[in-house]
Amino acid sequence: MKRPVQVVLLVLGGLGLLRASLLTDLYLRYVKQDLRPVLIASGVLLLLLGVADAVSQWRHRGEHHGHSGHHVDTPGRESQEGGEDGGHGHDHSGMPRAAWLLFLPVLSLLLYAPPALGAYTAARETPAAVDERQHFGPLPLASPVPMTLSDFTGRVRQDRARAVKGRDIEMTGFVTPRGQGGGWYLTRIIFSCCAADARTVKVRMYGSAAPPADTWVAVTGTWHPGGTLGTPSAPVALDTRSVERITRPVNAYTDDLPLATSR
Repeated sequence: MKRPVQVVLLVLGGLGLLRASLLTDLYLRYVKQDLRPVLIASGVLLLLLGVADAVSQWRHRGEHHGHSGHHVDTPGRESQEGGEDGGHGHDHSGMPRAAWLLFLPVLSLLLYAPPALGAYTAARETPAAVDERQHFGPLPLASPVPMTLSDFTGRVRQDRARAVKGRDIEMTGFVTPRGQGGGWYLTRIIFSCCAADARTVKVRMYGSAAPPADTWVAVTGTWHPGGTLGTPSAPVALDTRSVERITRPVNAYTDDLPLATSR
């Protein structure tokens, strides 16, 4: 790759990372919030490398022009040095065409933010299994009880005390259409590290029409009876009493408790 192009890639890559992680929250579409300092440091490093490479090239050209003013041609010199083509009659310094593809991801960080993962992805993913738990603490006395989708799933299928039975539950997430047969899921996509390891948690909703896909909502309702509560036969589902639209959280790839300020 020619060095001027290398400099441009380094600088644009650094600017793109800084835009996504320092000036905006776009980085949350790719990685967890904890990795923000790493992205900022990487962006700064790429910028410094690009600037250092540009300065090195500028100095090299200055020295080259300075020596060329005192150059004395000697017989056979051209054939010995061969110039840039090494005396073979063609130039090997050109950049491979495939290298231009490197500009696409770099420019995307600067000019175009890929859409956030949502209903399209979740509809094609099997809900992830929640962690096995041997003990569940008592639910708070508040009504409705704020819960994460993961906690609700675990209690429905593992809590032998059946603490969710008859309790009003409140959860938040985005809408994923169920597809054939109708209905919808309240959904969360969770990053363990980055988008590559994203997993999906879904809770089936009964008793209300499906809002538009990807709409963020706060849902209140009670567990939808079926099977044996506290065992894998119990459906992870809710009979809804209310469905309210909320603002999409900034950090959407977590399974957080409902917040009153999200309405």
